[in-house]
Amino acid sequence: MAEEIKFEPSPDLQIDLKAAHKKTAKALLWIAIISMLMFWAGLTSAYIVRQGAGNWLQFEVPSMFIISTAFIVTSSITFIYAQKAVKKGDNKGVFTGALLTFILALIFSGLQYMGWKELFDNKIVFGGKYSNPSGSFFIFFIWAHWAHLAGGLISLMFVLINSLRKKYSSENALGVELCAIYWHFLSVLWVYLFLFLYFIR
Repeated sequence: MAEEIKFEPSPDLQIDLKAAHKKTAKALLWIAIISMLMFWAGLTSAYIVRQGAGNWLQFEVPSMFIISTAFIVTSSITFIYAQKAVKKGDNKGVFTGALLTFILALIFSGLQYMGWKELFDNKIVFGGKYSNPSGSFFIFFIWAHWAHLAGGLISLMFVLINSLRKKYSSENALGVELCAIYWHFLSVLWVYLFLFLYFIR
């Protein structure tokens, strides 16, 4: 019987494979983010075009959206703590930073819901006889950002689970790095959308 030959990749090859995986994962994430930016650029352009066509209702932006903006910005700061912790191989620090970020994200979502509810109570709705293009756009912006936020919450849960399992180290921090890129993107995106909707009404 022929002797079974086992192939053991050399340490250098393993390092090269890890580096290639890291570059590929980050490149794919940036491609996804660029696609999202194109989506939002098209949506905000459509908003401006439709606004210029008339029949555009002006309404006050609920204060809950202002407050929620502070929470999502703070959530980016708490995740920076997780990023610093993973560089030290501190899984407990990663968990703490990610958990704080997750909690702040849930508060952000709750405040956003309260803001949407206030709009609904004032008959600023997406569709129906009371709808107006300005309100429809505003609410669609909120819903679309929520959809993007859901992806961020899922990635935060993976970071929380992996940090509890002590999966991260200074050499193995890809999951935290990818989550950080996406989460900071979500924060900047919401600040942009809020300022856009607040001043271009």
